[in-house]
Amino acid sequence: MKQPIRIDFVSDVACPWCAVGLSSLQLALSRLGDEVDAEFVMHPFELNPRMGEEGEDLVEHIAKKYGRTPQQIAQAQAELRQRGADVGFTFGTRTRIYNTFDAHRLMHWAGIKGKQVELKQALLKAYHGEGKPTSSHDVLVEAAQSAGLDGAEARSILQGDDYANEVRAEEEKYQAMGINSVPSVIFNNRYLLTGAQPAEAFEKAIRRILTEA
Repeated sequence: MKQPIRIDFVSDVACPWCAVGLSSLQLALSRLGDEVDAEFVMHPFELNPRMGEEGEDLVEHIAKKYGRTPQQIAQAQAELRQRGADVGFTFGTRTRIYNTFDAHRLMHWAGIKGKQVELKQALLKAYHGEGKPTSSHDVLVEAAQSAGLDGAEARSILQGDDYANEVRAEEEKYQAMGINSVPSVIFNNRYLLTGAQPAEAFEKAIRRILTEA
């Protein structure tokens, strides 16, 4: 008999480790198979809330924000590609980083439609896999359609300010809870794991949580 587990996944589309973390978590769940019935709920976090629509050069942004050299950035990118490959996520070439607020508004809508995981995967692939701008409405609509959502409705939402207040309220809620880095994964509203954990670590944690439940 499957045991239910709620998974609140706090992340940003611009975060490469969120792509690794989600793929790693899904790999862990696939290994658990019929043991678990997972309910995913995606929540917004903006790494760069003041980022302009045109974005910034990725290397320059990381160097300025984190004080890293081009060599350190290249090494980190190589590690990311390998960690992604280990869990089935393929990183492509990304040269810029973009604002993600509209992507989070669309994610909120996808939650109402029951398509959050599908849209999150489509958005992560569009940016981290294909280097597409996450601030582009065309890119966001394309991702929505690939996730099985209505493209015209998605564009209508993006052209207005639908769900902006809801996204900001959620961001404030999780910041108030002490979430200041992503991915942050909360199991059953009680257990927190941060970072892109290996699939083995997620699997072990879920088994322990289910046993305690």
